[in-house]
This record gives sequence, structure tokens and C-alpha cells, in this order.
Amino acid sequence: MKKLLSVLFVSTMLFACNNEAAKKEQVENENVKFYDHVWDVVINQGNVNYLDTAYAADVVLHTVPEIKGKDSAKAYYANYVTGFSNRQFIVKEIFAKGDKVVKYWQFKGTHTGPFFGIPATGKTIDVIGCTIAKVVDGKITEEQDFFDNYAFLQQIGLIK
Repeated sequence: MKKLLSVLFVSTMLFACNNEAAKKEQVENENVKFYDHVWDVVINQGNVNYLDTAYAADVVLHTVPEIKGKDSAKAYYANYVTGFSNRQFIVKEIFAKGDKVVKYWQFKGTHTGPFFGIPATGKTIDVIGCTIAKVVDGKITEEQDFFDNYAFLQQIGLIK
């Protein structure tokens, strides 16, 4: 009887661990699919209002200066949509670990509109970068982008 109880206990524990691991993997996969979709809609389709449903109200973009709140974050990304035509945002690789999502991306476009106050230059850009985001309960709560700002500014003709 003791052996039977031990086997049942161990089996139950293994099942619980496997169940938790499967649940965690499912959340990570859902976060990847969600996060990839967000940037296709926002940048490629130009629908910045989609961020109303994607961002948490108190989202933080770790930029300089730091941006806090959904409305400020939407205004930040609206600059990319209004500043560039022929936009292509390509996710080259994306994966999740826990509540973090990491994407390696490429952004292409033509600078045909105002971009953070910079008048259109007509130049084309092609930059690559990486973003680390935090997704909690189906909402983006934090983001930090890394890309070569110097190369970006060279490509739009602001520096040589």
C-alpha cells in the first residue's frame, strides 16, 4: 500500500510539473504571436490606434527620454507611421521566455513626412534592431529598442 501511495504521489507531482511547463509554454507562444501581430498592424498597416488594445495603460518605453503611458507611447510610434512611406517592418526572429518577448527586426521606408519634427528628406532607410518587451496578461507593459541610431541618422541625411 505504501508503494502504491508513493507511486501515485510521484505521478501526481510529475503531471503537475508537466502541466505547469505546458501552460508556461502556451503563454509564451501566445505572447510571441500577439507581439508579432501588433507590429504588423501598427507599422506595416499604419494603424497606430491598435496600440489602444495592445498596450497596458501604464506602459513604459525605455527610451531617452523615457516615455510613460499609452497615449505618449502611441504618439511616439505615430512618428514612424507619418514620417515614413513604403514602410516595411520585418520580424526576422522572435521568441519568448516567461513574460519577456525578444524580437530581432528590420525597418525599411522612405522619409516622406515629418519624423519627430525632422522635415522629410526623401531618403530611404534600412535599419536592423532588437526589442525586449514585457507582456503581462495579454498587454505590453514595457519595451526597450536597440538599434544603430547613428546609421539611421546617416541614412536620412542628418549626419555624414
